[in-house]
Formats: sequence, structure tokens, C-alpha cells
Amino acid sequence: MVIFCLNRVRQFYSNRPFVVPAQRIESWVFPSAASSAGIKTTQNIPLSHVTDMCLLFPKDARHVTCYENPCYFDMQINTMNRNFPDFPMNTLNEQFFTMQLQANNLDNIFEACDEYEDSLATPRASKTRRYNPVSDYTSFFITIQCERNSNGALTFDGLDTQNQNTSIELKGHPIFAGEVDTYYNVDTNGKHPPPPILCTVHDTFWLF
Repeated sequence: MVIFCLNRVRQFYSNRPFVVPAQRIESWVFPSAASSAGIKTTQNIPLSHVTDMCLLFPKDARHVTCYENPCYFDMQINTMNRNFPDFPMNTLNEQFFTMQLQANNLDNIFEACDEYEDSLATPRASKTRRYNPVSDYTSFFITIQCERNSNGALTFDGLDTQNQNTSIELKGHPIFAGEVDTYYNVDTNGKHPPPPILCTVHDTFWLF
């Protein structure tokens, strides 16, 4: 039976292209880092059928897999005269938590691991002091879907600028300001973070 099925598949694709869906991810470092007042920085890049944008917040230039929650509010991306998402994000509230689970398909069949949920929901400070970590908070990243509303349904056709550069502005402000801003004040010795990273996700395919 298996051989018969494989033969049918071989016959079907003998005169048709074999299409494999795929995704291509490009990373872009913003030109400027956060200050004590927050972040406002702009990157100029082309967008080609971008279906998602991801934001990473390294605390050290050597960090390539470990990113923490910057604990920001009023955070948004603006590009092509649109705001993404359509509301300012607070990276510690329930609305943001739900948005991230949905954007990463972790709200139905698949379930988020504890470390990821902790990175989304755990404050790193209060208004008066920094908190010592009691879990692994280094699984944080922000996924922003670039959907548009079409006839009442969400259509993921991607942002496209026809290979022309467009400005992408990121802005936000710290929830915990001053010495208790654990993103800007990486440690107590005056170390500050490098610029955040933007990743653009493109739907594509391979033809065989």
C-alpha cells in the first residue's frame, strides 16, 4: 500500500512543480540604543511580503539567543503610515500576553513553555527596587503580525514596498524608570544595552 501511494505521488509530480512552503527571516539592527527616557529609533529597509515583525532586546552585543523583557509601555512600530500593532503595547499586561500567545500559535494545540510565559509576565522591578531573578526570563521576544482586515477576515498578504526602502520607527518608554530600569541599566556598574534588533519574516516557497 505504501509503495502504491508513493508511486501515485511520483506520477502526480512528474509533470508538476513540487512546492515546499517556507519562511525567510532577515535581521536588522536599529541604529541607536535605548536611553534612560526610553527608545525612539528608525531603520530604513525594503519590505518584501513581510507577514511578521519580531523585536529582540539584547543586553549585551554577544547575546544571540537570550533576550529579556525590556518592561516597556507605549511601545509601537510605525511604518508605511500605519502603527503595528494598532494599540500601544505594555509588555507586562494581559493584553500583550494574549497577543503574543496568539501571534506564535501557542493558544490552541501548542502550549507555551514556563520560561516563555515567565518572560512575558514577570516584572523585573518595582517603582523602588530591582528584583532578583527566580526563574529563566531569557526567552522573550515580540512577534507583531502584519495583517490587514479584508471583508471581515484577516488576510496575511504581507507588507511590500516593491524593493524600495521605507522607514520603520520603534518607540517606547520604560515602565520602571531610573535605577530600577533593568533594561537600560544592565547592571549596577553603568553598563547599557546595545540597539534592539528587528527581524522581518517573509513567506516564500521552494520549487523542485
